[in-house]
Amino acid sequence: MPLIRPFAALRPASEHAEAVLAPPYDVLNSAEARERVTGKPWSFLHVSKAEIDLPEHTDPYDAAVYARSAGNFRRMIEHGVLVQDDAPYYYVYRLIMEGRTQTGIAAAASVAAYDAGRIKRHEFTRPAKEDDRVRQIEALDAQTGPVFLVYAADTVVDDILATVAQGTPDMDVTADSGVRHTMWVMRDAGQMATVRAAFESMDSLYVADGHHRSAAASRIAAIRKAANHSHSGDEPYNYFLSVIFPHDQMHILDYNRVIRDLNGMQPNDFIARVAESFDIELSDEPVHPVQAGEFGMYLAGSWYRLNVDADLIPYDDPVARLDVSLLAANLIEPLLGISDPRRDTRIDFIGGIRGLRELEKRVDSGEMAVAFSMFPTSMTDLMAVADSGEVMPPKSTWFEPKLADGVVSHMLD
Repeated sequence: MPLIRPFAALRPASEHAEAVLAPPYDVLNSAEARERVTGKPWSFLHVSKAEIDLPEHTDPYDAAVYARSAGNFRRMIEHGVLVQDDAPYYYVYRLIMEGRTQTGIAAAASVAAYDAGRIKRHEFTRPAKEDDRVRQIEALDAQTGPVFLVYAADTVVDDILATVAQGTPDMDVTADSGVRHTMWVMRDAGQMATVRAAFESMDSLYVADGHHRSAAASRIAAIRKAANHSHSGDEPYNYFLSVIFPHDQMHILDYNRVIRDLNGMQPNDFIARVAESFDIELSDEPVHPVQAGEFGMYLAGSWYRLNVDADLIPYDDPVARLDVSLLAANLIEPLLGISDPRRDTRIDFIGGIRGLRELEKRVDSGEMAVAFSMFPTSMTDLMAVADSGEVMPPKSTWFEPKLADGVVSHMLD
């Protein structure tokens, strides 16, 4: 079974592309999504967050939501807003944000490779979110949210993607966020064969974003395989929708932390305890760390620059040496008493796309007591964790730009 293969994508008709493209389902809450679709009847949010078309405060996991999502999906197909290609292709997908460009390929990735660990993950998943993705895919009989995968940059693949991208794009849309989404259909059989062979020679791919979607695809494949007495391995359910980028074009932003209280300490006492493991320097401006091992701390209206003591860094451990791990092990857990950041409601996480002012806002409002700005996790660190078979702490990476929903969908029928 190949690592990736082409597929006949369901995608927006050219005249509807701008109206269809939407942010990923998990970056907006229901209220934000309702506001975003005003005057946009073909927005893919009607499929990915169908609770917006039901009474306000409808539970997003209610059965009616999945039914409405499927109905909206069928309506877009029936009206020719979404059209399926007549043959399997690869799709070159380019994102441009603030002058940064990354060019990847949309393909169907092997569930068997994922199950075997050749497509490597670096996060735990939560059952409720997995269940949600399973129900969504089953309701639509399609995968509509691509899994964001990464490959170790390969000149053969990179050169072909660059060649295809010299042609006239099949889609070129600049989203409300300012991110430009451009796509070309790779129709040349020779190019497709070369790309497939190049990927087949790779040791592995890495899940950057979309752990719940890939896990859900694996569950659905297992269910359908068990129910299909003539299972051959060639069925669409044996593959999942993905967009795959070279590792050296990835842009990971900081994923910052805010804490609700100081665990019973006063600010001065807390600072003294922090100084046991970190060098502390008062800063006249917000601290955006410029290297690993450096952190910003916003407390009681002031910014501080923290540098973890070098002898506390276990350089030979790919997980423990991460900045998110160092902050947790030497400050958040021992001083603030937060040992399970996945479940503890005293901690929250803020993507770097929101900026450091968002940290100040959350603390100055009194909602939070202290904030920490982080140096972004590197792509090589992520790959090292995945290669070791370990998982990263929660909220370790924030990838920008995000893939759009609605660009391509993978039909399972």
